[in-house]
This record gives sequence, C-alpha cells and structure tokens, in this order.
Amino acid sequence: MKFSEMQYQRIDFEKVLSELKELEEALANAGSAEEQFAVHQRFYLLQDHVMTQFTLATIRNDINMADDFYSEEKKYYDAELPGYHAAVVSYKHKLFRSRFRAELTEILGPVAFKNMELAEKSVNEALIPLMQEENTLATEYNKLLASASIDWQGEKKNLSLMEPYLRHWDRKIRVEAWQKYTDFFSEHQEKIDDIYDKLVKNRTAQGQKMGYDNYLPLGDCRMMRNCYTRSDMQNFRKQVKKDLVPFAEKLHERRRQRLGLEKLHYYDEDVYFTNGNPSPIGTPEDILAAGLRMYTELSPETARFMKTMCDMELFDVAGRPNKRTGGYMTMLPDYKVPFIFANFNGSSGDADVITHECGHAFQGYLTAADPIREHNDLTMDIAESHSMPMEFFTNPWMELLFGARAEDYRTMQFEDAVTFIPYGTMVDEFQEIVYQNPGLTSHERDAVWLDLEKQYRPHMDYTGNTYLSAGGFWKKQHHIFDLPLYYIDYCLAGTNQLQYKLWMGRDYREAWQSYMKLVKLSASDFFNGVVEKAGLINPFEDGCLRYIIKKLERDL
Repeated sequence: MKFSEMQYQRIDFEKVLSELKELEEALANAGSAEEQFAVHQRFYLLQDHVMTQFTLATIRNDINMADDFYSEEKKYYDAELPGYHAAVVSYKHKLFRSRFRAELTEILGPVAFKNMELAEKSVNEALIPLMQEENTLATEYNKLLASASIDWQGEKKNLSLMEPYLRHWDRKIRVEAWQKYTDFFSEHQEKIDDIYDKLVKNRTAQGQKMGYDNYLPLGDCRMMRNCYTRSDMQNFRKQVKKDLVPFAEKLHERRRQRLGLEKLHYYDEDVYFTNGNPSPIGTPEDILAAGLRMYTELSPETARFMKTMCDMELFDVAGRPNKRTGGYMTMLPDYKVPFIFANFNGSSGDADVITHECGHAFQGYLTAADPIREHNDLTMDIAESHSMPMEFFTNPWMELLFGARAEDYRTMQFEDAVTFIPYGTMVDEFQEIVYQNPGLTSHERDAVWLDLEKQYRPHMDYTGNTYLSAGGFWKKQHHIFDLPLYYIDYCLAGTNQLQYKLWMGRDYREAWQSYMKLVKLSASDFFNGVVEKAGLINPFEDGCLRYIIKKLERDL
C-alpha cells in the first residue's frame, strides 16, 4: 500500500479512553502474568492505531500547513493527546504495580518498567491544560516559521529553500541571503520571544505541579533519561569544552585557510570550499534512485528496506511553500513501516536525508515487528546512534550522489560531525540555564547564548548582522521550542558516530556487524548497556572524547 492510499480517520478519544479503562479492569482481573501480557497485547493494538492516525494527520499537516482540514486535525490532537497520554500512564501504573511484576519483567524487560516509572513522574491529569497550551504554542511557532515568504531574486522562498544561498560559494550572496533570512526572525522577534517565554513559564509550571523546583527533572523524565543523570550530562559537557572544542577550532582554522579568508564570519560557518559546498547531482528523484542503489549494495537488509520505502512512497522530500521546515523520520505502527519527511533544496543536506534519516528508518523497519513494543520505545540517545553512524557507513557510495566531488563531501561531512558536537552541547547547556532561571528576560536569554558561544564556538563572529550580534541565532533552532532537552542526545550519538568512523578505518565489515547488533538491540537494554554490547566506549566515561580526538588527530 502506498502512503497516499493509507486511510485517515480521526480518533474518537472518548471511545479510546473507555477502552483503556476496560484494559485496566482486565489487568486487575487477570490471574497470571500470561493473562496480563495478553491484555497488554490488546493495549499494543490500541496504541498502534491511535499513533498511526495521529501520525498520518501530522505528516499531512506538515506537508501543507495551509491545509485547513489537517490544520484542524492538528489542533484536535494538540487538545486531546495530553488526556490520552495521562490515561496511558494510568493504565501502565496498573501494569507497573502488577502482583506478577517479576514474571512480566522477564517478558518485557527491565527497561520497560524503568520507563513506566519515569512516565509516572512525567504526567498526571493536573497537567493536561498546561500540556494542551504547550502543544498549541509549539504549533504556533512552527506555523510562523512555515509562513515565511522571503523575496529572493524575484521569487518567494521559505526558510528551507533559502538554505542553499546561506551556503553559496559567493560570499556576497551569502551575506545578502543571511540578511534576508534573519530579517524574517527580526521582524517576528517579539512574537517568537513571546512564544518562547510562554513555553518556559508553561513548562516551569508543569515541573512545579509535579513537585520539582523547575522543568529540568520533568523534562529529563520525558526524555526517558533512564540510566544517567543531569550531573553525568554536565560532566560530558566539561569533556566537550576541554577535549573536543580545541580540536574543533583546529578544523575551523583549517577551513579558514582552505577558503583563503583572513577571518571566519557567521556567513562562512557552513561553507567548506572556495567553489562552494558539494551538492547532490540531479533531481530529488535521482537522489532517491541513487539511495536505492546504495542501500541495495550495502547489505541484504538495507536492500529490502529501501525497496519497501520506494515502493510504498514513504518519502516526502521536495521543498514547497507552506511546508513545515526541517526533516524527520517517524513510524506508522499499523503498517509497520517508517516515513521520511524532508525539504530538499539542492544542498548537501539532501544527501544527509538519505543517510541520517534513513538510519532512523532502517532501524524502525528492521524492528517494527518486535512482539515487545517496549523494545522500540527508543530513548533519543539510542535512536540518534542508529542514524548518525549511517552517515559514515554510506561513505563508499557518495560518488553516486556527488560525482567528482564525493571526496569534498566526505571531508565536509567529517568536519561537520566533529564541529557539531560543541554546538549541540551548547544548545543543551543553554536550555539548562534557561529552565534553571525561568524568570530571565528575552534579552538576558540572548546574552546567555552569546556567552556560551565564547565557550563552545570562540571563532564565531556575527559582525555586520544586528540580529545575530544581539544573540538571536538560537531562535531558528526548532528543537529548543518543541523538543526541549533533546540536543544532548545528538552529541552522545555523535560521539558514537566518531567511534564508528575510527572503527570503519580499521575494519569496515566488523564495524558494520557491530552497528547491526546495535540496531537490533533497539531499546531492549539501557543506553549504557547497548553501547557496551555493541563494543563502543560509553561517551560518559572519563577520557572517552580525549581518546577519540587523539585517534582522529593522528588520522588527520
């Protein structure tokens, strides 16, 4: 079945909540762990259907945020899902306190029950109005960004379609593009600041209603930090500043020399070569065809995966007006397939979709039929450890996408992988400071961002752009608005990605076997356990980054 043929029907949450109550009663009346697991399998089917219909509505709304029907459906789910999530927590509360807990742990695994514990600490009925408001505010931010219509050389461009000009080989074009791009944010600065201020206060109120001092403990529970603490994350950030930032700055200096510039400025940040960054060859259809060949040759498993994705038309990657910015992979549980959403714009980021998002999708495809659904309740650190290494595993096929500039792409990809980690870690520390100090004004938040820039990206120079010089860069990072506390997961996974990069250099097939093990382990173990079983060094281990950087410097 093709994606366009998948039928959408609005979920009747009154009926769903009634069914959840019936399942709770069935759990209470069950006489054995086996009987309770049979009830839980009925819960799987209910949850799969709810999430499939919600996901269909979300994707179709994201494809065209001006579509009145799916805009209304998105509003409906923004209002109804918090109540549904609270009811799911109530159901799992009964499962969590089952008198057959020991036997159920053998069936579902310890991770499942730890996540249930965190879910209980994440939501209750008192939070529903605040969660509804939070959803509405996040949607308002994304709709505002999707509405951007920038006058560029006689055409109207949205933010995603401006990306190639932000990285153009001609420095004058880059400066002009960045000015027009940031003019949109400057013109809507008051609105964006207001949305974020409301989000911070809303999330703080949620945290306090759950008995916490601020949002951070609640946010960590929602991100299912089930095997490490905030102090572990803080220690990881210290390692980044001490061991990785100096190496990243060396790469920026190497890039400056390659570009022949006296000094790097903000509009040079994502430019790697004097003749411009390498761009994929051909149309979106050509890129997908190249991806099909690449994954067909990589392994039998990836061949089956990519054929399914193409046959079922599980990509929407063309950039269009009124389409949500960014990209993602998501699952359609009833159909046991993933879906990839993106905005191709002619830049190297188009290739990243075929590597990074397909890494997510490959794992989802491979484990979709796991009879224990909790094994696919991925924490984002594990999920990103599936996607980011795939960017390097597909390196041998980059000639299909970039032709004669494949080696340029590989150079850019490596440097970007290293220099991203300081940025991503900075985003994490920024959010920690903001939620520890919810009373900060918008100007004070901007000042925090600028201070962190000096620590994590000391080469950055915003001279000439009033908006960015005042600390506004972070407002284009949608994760900060609608996926709070997410970004550290990219950094932990990026550390694993660099380990696989080194491993591939020693023995590509052995590294791939480790990766396949990592993918199949899914969330059957905690992050720390999965990393260890795959043969990687835990990113939280003191000296991990120092070891990686030492090896990378040697190879460089």
